[in-house]
Amino acid sequence: MDKPGSLACVGIGMTLGAHISPRARSHIEQADVVFVAVSDPLVELWLQQMNPDVRSLQPLYAEGKSRHDTYREMVDVMLAQVRAGKTVCGAFYGHPGVFAQAPHRAIAQARAEGFPAHMEPGISAEDCLYADLGIDPGTVGCQHYEASQLMFYQRRIDPSAYLIVWQIGIAGDRSYRRFSTGPAYRQLLVDLLAQDYPLDHPCTVYEAATVPISRPRVDVVALRDLAGVEVGVQSTLVLAPCRQLTPNPAMLAKLSELDAAAASA
Repeated sequence: MDKPGSLACVGIGMTLGAHISPRARSHIEQADVVFVAVSDPLVELWLQQMNPDVRSLQPLYAEGKSRHDTYREMVDVMLAQVRAGKTVCGAFYGHPGVFAQAPHRAIAQARAEGFPAHMEPGISAEDCLYADLGIDPGTVGCQHYEASQLMFYQRRIDPSAYLIVWQIGIAGDRSYRRFSTGPAYRQLLVDLLAQDYPLDHPCTVYEAATVPISRPRVDVVALRDLAGVEVGVQSTLVLAPCRQLTPNPAMLAKLSELDAAAASA
């Protein structure tokens, strides 16, 4: 009886060789074929030390080609091997479920066809951000938005919490075909943020380190100057709160009533 195919999408973390979990490594080592979606050839060489059959998904990307088409092709390539009875592993930067559509789609499709499919988490850029910038999201709260989504839709920003805006290098791209947008697009993002933050508010442009010998990018600029800063797809914008938390007297009064009732019971 032929063995059934299976799929595991794993995260290899952000820093080469330093963030991979034992479970993710095991999936890579035991797979019949490993698909990798990273742009760094060093990562591919590193994965080839764990498995002899490593195949890059990176050639599916192309300037002017819709990323939706690329993600669909990634799913098709991985699922073809699963249907052929192979133990398939997809290895992705960071966490395979964070800003990565192909792993979610591939796992959903595999399960819909009756194949075992699993996602193994990894250390994401968000995890690195908290460590590198010294942010605890539990102190005043933390909001996360993708830059273009923040621009396309009416979202409610709370300036008393941290604001983290992802993928500012392609802010405002409605075509899903570009790898970058220019300063004029980021200026529109600045104008939007200026509705809730003063133009002199400090903003941090952050990029996680991807090799052990490098340092993370931590550049602090005023909001008004953001449009002129060089950024890439991997660049993340972090804004600290510009307002204090506002107490909720009505809720506090109700909680006091409950506390008093519990104390007298």
